[in-house]
Amino acid sequence: MINRIVLVGRLVADPEVRYTQNGVAVSSFSIAVDRPYRSAGGERQTDFINIVAWRKLAELMGQYMKKGRLIGVDGSLQMRKYQTKEGENRTVYEVQADNIQFLDRGESSGSGSAGAPPAPSDENAPPDFPNSTPSESESGEDYGQLPF
Repeated sequence: MINRIVLVGRLVADPEVRYTQNGVAVSSFSIAVDRPYRSAGGERQTDFINIVAWRKLAELMGQYMKKGRLIGVDGSLQMRKYQTKEGENRTVYEVQADNIQFLDRGESSGSGSAGAPPAPSDENAPPDFPNSTPSESESGEDYGQLPF
């Protein structure tokens, strides 16, 4: 069976980070995802999706992400049932994030994102490679004439 969700949206509020009794970080937040079409009145419609991230991913969300930032989420849909203090049964649907991509660098892109901190720099990230094929001057060969 397949249970995969891929979303791109903006954080509705700053992510909330908590820790379980065992010290495991968990972050709960919502993202606003625009629908690809407009209503009959020409207005853009938006869905607000609840997301949960665990461990290091949760800590990174709390450390670097703020309201209005654009993120991509890859995960699975989960249904959770619980009972309120008043005895009412509730059902919540949320996305369990497996991977989150920080998609903007804090530039102003709509309400709530102005003044957001820059995206985290990863000192262990691989360097940017301008081109995987060496230039003619580097290799002494003409790669423009390859037979494939």
